[in-house]
Amino acid sequence: MNIQSHILTSIPVFELEDSMSEICRFFGETTYSHVAITEKGKFLGLIAENDMEEVEVLKKIEDFRYNLEAFAVNKETSWLDVLEAFARNEANLLPIVDEDSLVVGYYDLNDIVSVFIDTPFFTDPGGVLVVAKGVKDYSFSEIAQIVESNNTKLIGGFITDTVNDVVQVTIKIGSTNLNDVIQTFRRYNYTILFGNNDDQFLEDLRQRSDYLNKYLNV
Repeated sequence: MNIQSHILTSIPVFELEDSMSEICRFFGETTYSHVAITEKGKFLGLIAENDMEEVEVLKKIEDFRYNLEAFAVNKETSWLDVLEAFARNEANLLPIVDEDSLVVGYYDLNDIVSVFIDTPFFTDPGGVLVVAKGVKDYSFSEIAQIVESNNTKLIGGFITDTVNDVVQVTIKIGSTNLNDVIQTFRRYNYTILFGNNDDQFLEDLRQRSDYLNKYLNV
């Protein structure tokens, strides 16, 4: 997926010799979380908008160089790694740096998310499942095999969380045979955390519970 067409070159880059008042003005006029700082034209780091309450506007950026955050991507960085960089650094603006450490532009989080939303994972019809299993016990090849063994198409999937050595995987599958896929995941000891279609297994449990309640009330 090509995201280079979304590189923004209209957003400024500031030099160490610039005044902090210019940085404050930038953040006051935008909703961006960070902005890039260079030293003699070379990328040095980023100033975060969250740090603005602690700075003195009459000072130079140079006085805050040791507070700069160091993260960036390059033009060859994949869109998934770009999304990860946004999330890991809690940023909505990401500088793009070339092999000479020059800032060639930025990625805006909203632009990259819009690219993600336009992928078949979101646009193709189907069902969404969130499954969970031990981080050492799951594999994407097994997940694909479970889905495809039920004559259902695997549209896409990605890890959405890892908690206490349990990994959660969100998958998009064709809308047919969803319940059969769910039952197969259970046979392989996956926990179903979410399914956006009817789950016959839960319906059976509900019916049995209703029957037991009626029996106990006799």
